[in-house]
Formats: sequence, C-alpha cells, structure tokens
Amino acid sequence: MTCRVISFFSTKGGVGKTLIATNLAAALRMLLNAKTAFVSLDPSHEDATIMLGPASAVQRVTQPLAVDTLPAVIARLRTTCQFVIVDANTVVNELSATAFEQSNLILLVTTPDVVSLGHTKRAIECLTALKIPLRMIKVVLNRADSHGNVRSRDIRASSPVDILAEIPSDGRTVGLSVNKSLPFAVSGSGARIQEAFRKFARALIDTPALYLEPMIVDRATLPAVSADTAPLASSQSQDGTQAAAAQDPILALKQHVRAKLIERFDLKRVTLKELNDPLKAKELKARTEQVALDLIAEEGGFIASREQRAQFVKEVVDDTLGLGPLEDLMADPEVSDILVNAADQIYIEKHGKLSLTSRRFLSNDQILTVIERIIAPLGRRIDESAPMVDARLPDGSRVNAIIPPLSIKGPMLSIRKFSRERFTMDDLIRFGTLTRPMTELLAVCVKARKNLIVSGGTGSGKTTILNALSSFIPENERIVTIEDAAELRLDQEHWVPLEARQANIEGKGAVTIRQLFRNTLRMRPDRVIIGECRGDETLDMLQAMNTGHDGSLTTIHANSPEDVIARLDSLVLMSRVELPVRAIREQIASAIHLIVHVARFPDGSRKITHITELTGIEANADITFRNLFVFHQRGVGPTGDILGEFKPTGQVPTFLEDVKEKGFLLDESLFHIPASTRPVV
Repeated sequence: MTCRVISFFSTKGGVGKTLIATNLAAALRMLLNAKTAFVSLDPSHEDATIMLGPASAVQRVTQPLAVDTLPAVIARLRTTCQFVIVDANTVVNELSATAFEQSNLILLVTTPDVVSLGHTKRAIECLTALKIPLRMIKVVLNRADSHGNVRSRDIRASSPVDILAEIPSDGRTVGLSVNKSLPFAVSGSGARIQEAFRKFARALIDTPALYLEPMIVDRATLPAVSADTAPLASSQSQDGTQAAAAQDPILALKQHVRAKLIERFDLKRVTLKELNDPLKAKELKARTEQVALDLIAEEGGFIASREQRAQFVKEVVDDTLGLGPLEDLMADPEVSDILVNAADQIYIEKHGKLSLTSRRFLSNDQILTVIERIIAPLGRRIDESAPMVDARLPDGSRVNAIIPPLSIKGPMLSIRKFSRERFTMDDLIRFGTLTRPMTELLAVCVKARKNLIVSGGTGSGKTTILNALSSFIPENERIVTIEDAAELRLDQEHWVPLEARQANIEGKGAVTIRQLFRNTLRMRPDRVIIGECRGDETLDMLQAMNTGHDGSLTTIHANSPEDVIARLDSLVLMSRVELPVRAIREQIASAIHLIVHVARFPDGSRKITHITELTGIEANADITFRNLFVFHQRGVGPTGDILGEFKPTGQVPTFLEDVKEKGFLLDESLFHIPASTRPVV
C-alpha cells in the first residue's frame, strides 16, 4: 500500500487552511474509503478536533509533536494509511519544515485577494529557501467565486505553481458544519462546495504524478572540506569514474541533472565574467537552483534530508555555473594549491602538506568546461592547436591548464591560490620562518638599499617573504613592481604595479617582463621589484643594479644559495648576449649583496635556511660566499614537526660599515654565536 503525505500551509490566518485540510481528510476517508490520518501541528488541536467532530473515522494524532518525534509518527502512519493530512503552522519553523520534508505534496491555501496572494508568494519563497522543488507545491484557492477584481486566471498567470483545486464560497454550509462538528464534505446535502471537495479528493487519488517520493540518501554527497582529505593514493581512471557513476545513484543523478541544466540554460556559454555581475549571477543562480530541484524530482524524487538536499543542489549549481567540485576548495582560506590530475583525482595543499581529496569531477568534459569558463574572459583558448594555457582568476589566483594530446590522462588543472592575507615579518617570526635578529638584519639591508635575491623551490614561500621585505622600503620612495602574474601587495602609497601580458588567440600582443623592465627604467623608479627572474630580463636587472638602481629585490628558483649563481648564469645566457662566464660572474658579484634562501619542510613549514652574503669573486671566476645565519635541523618531533635552531655563524657582513655610514644601526651582537639557542618548532 502506497501512502501519500499531504501538508497544508499558509503564512496567513483566516484563509480556511484547517477547514479545507479537515474536510479533505473526511472526504478521502468517508467518500472514497481511503484510510486517512490527520496530524495537526497546532499543540492544542482544538480547531481540527471541532471541525472533524467526534464521529469522524479519520485517525487523529493527539500526542504532542516535536521535531525529533514527528518523523517517527509519520513513518508509523505510512504503514497503516493511504493518506496522511498534515495541518502545518502558519510560520516556517523547524517543526513545519520537518513536516514538509516528510511530505509527498504541499498545498498552499489562499483566497483571491491581494493580501492573501502576497502571503502565498512569501510562502513559496519560504519553501524554495528550504530547497523544496516547485513541482511539489500546488495552490488550493478557497472562496474562488468571491466577488472582486482578482480572478483565478490572473492567479494562474502570475504564480510559479499550479492551482490544483478551486473551492467555492458557501458560508451557510460551512457555518452549519462547524457548529455541528460535522465535516460538510460528508454531510450529503449536495451543495456545490461538497461537489468541489469530491472532485478535489478524486484528483488526489487518481493523479499519482502529483506526488514526489522521498529519496533517502544514506550518505552525504560530499563531506566537509576540512575533513575532505585522504592519504596520498593512486586514483581511478576516467573509466573508473564512469563505472562509479553507474554504481552510485547519487552520482548518476548529478550527471543527469547537470546535463539537462546545461542543455536548458545553454550554460556552457556562461563565463566567470558574466557571473561576476552580482545581480545577474544572483538571478541566474536562483533560477538554476529551482530548475535543478525540479529536475532532481523528475529524475529521482525528493531528497528528504534538508542538509543533503541543500548540499546536492549546491553541488549541481557549482558544477553548472562555477568551478564544480573546486568551488569550496577555492573558498577555503587554508587551501593554497589545487591540483587536478584527473576527473577523480583532485589534490590540495593545506598547511604545506599535499593530500588527495574525495572530490571528483563528473567527467573530463566537465573539467574542460571549467577550464574554458576560466580562460574565456581573458581572450584565451585551449584546444588541440593550443593545448596548454596560463591564466589568472579575478581574485589573482594563478591557473595552468594542459589537455590531450600533451596530457596523457586527460585535462589537468593547477591553481595556485592568491592569498587574501598579507603576512608581515612578525607573522613569519610567529610561524617559525625566521628569528628577530634575522629580521633586524634584513630590515636594515632593505632600508640601506642593498640588493637582495630570495631563492627557494616551488611553493617554498618566496613571494610571501618578498612581500614582507618590501614593507621596509621607506614611504617616500617610488616603487615599481613587475610580475608575470600579480601577487605582490605593497602598503606604500607610491607603488606602481606592472604585469606581463601573454599573447592573445592570434598569438599577438604579448608583453614580456624584459620589455616591462626596460620601460620601468624610464619611469624614474627608486626601487624595482621583479616578482621572479625566470628569463632574459635577468641580465637587464643585473646591469640596472650595477648602474644606480640599488635596493632592488627579486626571487629565483634555486635549491641552495650556491645554486643561485648557476641559475643566474643560465638566465643571463638566455638573453642571447655572448658574454664570458667571468664577465657574468663579475656582474653578479657586484650587483647582489644578499641571498635569502627559503625551504619548505616535510611538516609543511617554511623556514629561511640561509642568509648569505656574496663577498667577491676569485681568480677562477668562483664567487665567494659568507653565511650570516643558518637553520640547523636537529630532528623530527613526535608529531612530525621539524625541530631545529636558527643560528648566526659568527661572521659579520662586510658591508657593516657602509650601513652605519648611511645612518642605520646594526648591532654586531646579532652575529655572535650564543651559548644556547631556544629550539624552534
């Protein structure tokens, strides 16, 4: 036996909600011999008790109901009844929301007047906020033949939901019914209102398409981001994702709904630029959510759990309008990198550690859609003729995408998120990246216009340290920054940020860092900061440092301070200027004063492992170094934390007197080796 649970709702009193609910229950039970139960969410049950009368065969629930007991009561009634009529409150609270989630159909009772119709509109908004699909909601128009300017056809034209029944006015029949405690629907007087109820009840019995079956999801579609990681492991192939979808009804449902949404709204053409318009994005998202709910209902039913329903709809909308399973990862401030190796293999870096998430794309086509959505507003393309692309999201995050035939496993996506929080040197000291004496040395070097290079591997925190170092530049200086992808954020007012530009779809319009650097020298800069030296601009930078542009800062990829020299050699040679090695080394030795080397450790921490001074060049063209501070690792703690100390080497920088002559104090005791050093974790 199939049981149907029907909830009656209105946010306005006096429209006849309880009257219609009780008489419908009586009609279903007496006229059509359908076993029916009546549940009132009014704690007193007084109105319903009077209207049903003592002789009614409708089973009534008289026990007090609460959020935690209502589902069990309705579940029990489903086993013995064909219909359960729920008379909900006139407000959406936890109890009424729970009743709606246990229902197969929700009927809104209204009357043909402007005030009641306004309440009906608000009731629909309340239900849609609970992610109730519109096709689960119908209107019952009471007093439908009342004299006035609002007609049922006007209501049908303006309402997003259908009118299921129209109940005529009959004050005499209704009044006698209530006074006698006898439902008029079964009194047998033959009035028009009784015929309307018989028709109403018959439609509810003969039209199974009216009802949505609750779909119980045994698991959340996705766990929370904070718990959404797993140990590094091998992933399934794309065929594995498709096989998983075949076995997982929830995943299969998402695929069907997403495909229909894309077809209905032509969502492949929606770009992030369009979605950045708040009004358009809000309107499109609201429409997409509601259509998604209806499509879910068409495909599988009504997800009974409010949290799972909201999460499911969010995922589907994210899949179709946004970045799909990456949306929450992009919003998580603790996630610094997102790496998509395959549809079902999404890694993240959080707190410096790489981990595999349980998130997955529905298909390779969805990954391609996300990539195209990112790059389309930038005038970029990705296809077989241009199978890899670099781009930047509106928030500054860097994106790299590569697709077959270059990528064997399918489309791949790498996102380096733009940090919304700018860390100061005090923050870095607190994180254990360096010590106060090291900070004092670096601050004086920046103020005294020494040229610094921050070196380290990928993701070691070079840009973070470069940004922190820039805070020591005096406010009265003109600073020009040049970056491939803008990440630096300076506090100084006289800051001129420049960003390189890649070629457009036709392969034209590219502006390189070297071109920007040469132009910068004509902009009267006091300081030039290059986000990263990675090409032929390196020679120009060294020459500028040697010709009056002291105090410049940059970063470079290198594994050690010594490796910085070899890296600079290679980059200078990329400029296609034929120079002997000694000439290059002389440029480096006279231009660079300090190398600040940073490394990322297995526990995810970043530490400045060396502050190294370049002291000169030998006859064989080898550059000489002097380590001023070094991090000494002692071991690993019980929780995997790196244990060690930052120690001065006892060497004093050769430029100490020069710094003092410029009016900056640098205490020589900073460089003395202490008897003991406090461990840094």
